[in-house]
Amino acid sequence: MNPSTLTTSLTIQDEPLIIAGKSFTNRFLLGTGKFKNKKDLAESIEASGAEIVTVALRRIDLERHEDNILEYIPKNVTLLVNTSGARNAKEAVRIAHLVREAGYGNWIKIEVINDSKYLLPDNAETIKATEILSKENFVVLPYIYPDLYVARELVKAGAATVMPLGSFIGSNQGLKAKEFIQVLIDEIDLPIIVDAGIGFPSQAAEAMEIGADAVLANTAVATAGRPALLAKAFAMAIQAGRLGYLSKLPVKKDLASPSSPLTGFLYENDNTIERR
Repeated sequence: MNPSTLTTSLTIQDEPLIIAGKSFTNRFLLGTGKFKNKKDLAESIEASGAEIVTVALRRIDLERHEDNILEYIPKNVTLLVNTSGARNAKEAVRIAHLVREAGYGNWIKIEVINDSKYLLPDNAETIKATEILSKENFVVLPYIYPDLYVARELVKAGAATVMPLGSFIGSNQGLKAKEFIQVLIDEIDLPIIVDAGIGFPSQAAEAMEIGADAVLANTAVATAGRPALLAKAFAMAIQAGRLGYLSKLPVKKDLASPSSPLTGFLYENDNTIERR
């Protein structure tokens, strides 16, 4: 079989990403903050094929003026409004209510941050908000510092996913919390979406290779010299990382291991050459 035949005949056994009963084929989520202009945003969504886009309520024009950011987000994309700016569960719940009352759906990404230096999420308040909103039929995607006990509480509270940070938000540092994220992937029976700190496509691929279900990026794409090109690169890297994970990657070894035998090569079955 030649390589071209293998390529066309290979069937990838994968399942779509399912969140709250909704099916997605693209595992790249795109945030909408920090873009220089809305043209870059629109082109990045199109180039990446992102099916879920996050937006902060404070950036939505509730009056629906012509410059409303939602005019640049395709209608077939699932809108995930985040509670950016909330400092506690009460404020996050209030933002969620405003979102639904304004007609922007019931998909909510919970962000509760009251630390202005490190911008780390408040896990305890996030659990409270998730429990309240889940009971009110919101689809809740909580953003957390990766912690197994917190993730278990979020499952009990009715979360649709768990979204652990990879590193400090907006830092582009990648998977600094890799080992803790791996624990969540291994132990939590919900989609794990790596969020915050992912700055390069290679980092997104790494997250997918260890078994994450999806990756969200914003700052990296929005601040790139060519945002749409990087958005596409992220989508491709995430797909590659997913395929790597499904392939059951080889185990790392501490020492060298030859890919071909080092003995019995030149002189085996050859009696005409004198061995020295």
